[in-house]
Amino acid sequence: MATNIEGKVVLITGGGTGLGAETARHLASFGAKVAIAGRRRGKLEEVESSIAGAGGTASVHELNVANKTQFFAVVEHVIAQFGRLDVLVNNAGLMPIRPMVEANTDEWDAMIDVNLRGALYGIAACLPRFVKQGSGHFVNISSVAGIKVFAPGGTVYSGTKFALSAISEGLRQEVGSKIRVTSIEPGAVESDLKYSTNGSARETVFEFYKQAISASSVAKAIAFAIEQPADVDINRIVLRPTAQEF
Repeated sequence: MATNIEGKVVLITGGGTGLGAETARHLASFGAKVAIAGRRRGKLEEVESSIAGAGGTASVHELNVANKTQFFAVVEHVIAQFGRLDVLVNNAGLMPIRPMVEANTDEWDAMIDVNLRGALYGIAACLPRFVKQGSGHFVNISSVAGIKVFAPGGTVYSGTKFALSAISEGLRQEVGSKIRVTSIEPGAVESDLKYSTNGSARETVFEFYKQAISASSVAKAIAFAIEQPADVDINRIVLRPTAQEF
């Protein structure tokens, strides 16, 4: 069914590294036109170059997902460039793990801004377009921490991911007759996410991530959801390393 991906226009946030970059390359290999967005232009251009070198189509867009005006502008730019938008992959995320007793409110604010507010801005920017064209697909990258609280240390991170999973389900109930919504909930995946932790839990996080699965595993799950016929909506995919207990 990978032909159901061919020709679709897919915007991927956090597209310069890890899961986002791998998803961009994977979907482009099936003929999708991918718009990769993120804060590090150099990394985005590396992904764009690798896709172009393999015969695919990609474009680069600098984006801080916590900037609503910028997010709306990127969506407009993608539509102007490709003529439409079919899928938004809300992938950008932060995971600074730290015990709540340390009360690092800057980290809490950053997670709320990127993991939650950023995803909502993406939904707000794309949803009217999807409604107007009568189709569309939101793929929200949540986490196993969005179905089981990751504590101690990940309490606020879990809070943002629980919220994103709830928003995904509520959105499906509101617009699911024509617009698809998928929540991807991975465990440890090899990416830059672990580098978000700079405090007392850093060594614990790096030890945990030694069991991480490759980003390509999640990219394949995303492709599986996208490639389904229009009347099939894959609502939730949970995947984790076989060795991961949490």
